[in-house]
Amino acid sequence: MTVNIYDDVNKLEAIFRQTEEFSAVKEALDTVAADEEAMEMFKNFREVQMNMQQKQMQDEEISEEELEHAQKVAQLAQGNEKIMTMLQAEMQLSGLLEEVNKILMKPVQELYETFN
Repeated sequence: MTVNIYDDVNKLEAIFRQTEEFSAVKEALDTVAADEEAMEMFKNFREVQMNMQQKQMQDEEISEEELEHAQKVAQLAQGNEKIMTMLQAEMQLSGLLEEVNKILMKPVQELYETFN
């Protein structure tokens, strides 16, 4: 018996789009995008985050000035109610994805537990 897991995963993807968590992130993103100031602040926040992550991945040193700048940008972004609502919605969505990942990885974990 062959199983085409991709059919089921594509069904899961469609269901995922209907979850409250996904809808909350989409709504929060739309709210941020509709506010020019919030959108600019969010873009700046993401750019700083991406630059810091890139440096960490390349084992580059992050200067004290860069760290302070990143903290200030984060504080500004977190001070915006629309951005905070979006970040909280993202955390809820991330939690859902972690739970799904645990479920998907359960068979692999069980395989390795037989070696204990």
